[in-house]
Amino acid sequence: MNVEKAIKTAIEFENRVRDVYRQAFNKAGDEVGKRVFKALADEEQQHVDYLNSRLELWRKQGDLDFGKLETSVPSKSTIANGLAKLRGHIKETDRGAELQLLNRALDIEMETSDFYRRMVDEMDAEPRKMFARFLEIEEGHQAIVKAEIDALTGMGVWFDFIEFDLESN
Repeated sequence: MNVEKAIKTAIEFENRVRDVYRQAFNKAGDEVGKRVFKALADEEQQHVDYLNSRLELWRKQGDLDFGKLETSVPSKSTIANGLAKLRGHIKETDRGAELQLLNRALDIEMETSDFYRRMVDEMDAEPRKMFARFLEIEEGHQAIVKAEIDALTGMGVWFDFIEFDLESN
């Protein structure tokens, strides 16, 4: 895949997941969920804007200056700590629609990460660096979405490890 097509495809992925986060924001049943979904939607929009600027640069100069790509995604340990607090704030209401959107977002985040992983393998130099950074960020998004799903379902799974209650009989 050439660089221009790769960037256009990345924009499509970022738009898809941004739209799911916007839908989830509108359906979220509490302020904590709304804040998380808004932050994720805003970050995905920043990705779209960044990719559009890189596409324009590529078309004008035939060069891809990676520049700096920031994220507001916290570390996995920060997410885990936040999840513990979030569990205490989740209201006992029907969260089916929200959970469905979270699962959809997770699927799209995973597809997006798979795409970025392929681009890291296929691309050279600056494009590889850019897609590697996007892969790192999207994996952070997956961790947040998984934490949100866990908070809603109470499954006791943190980052794919089952949480056991040693106090129970």
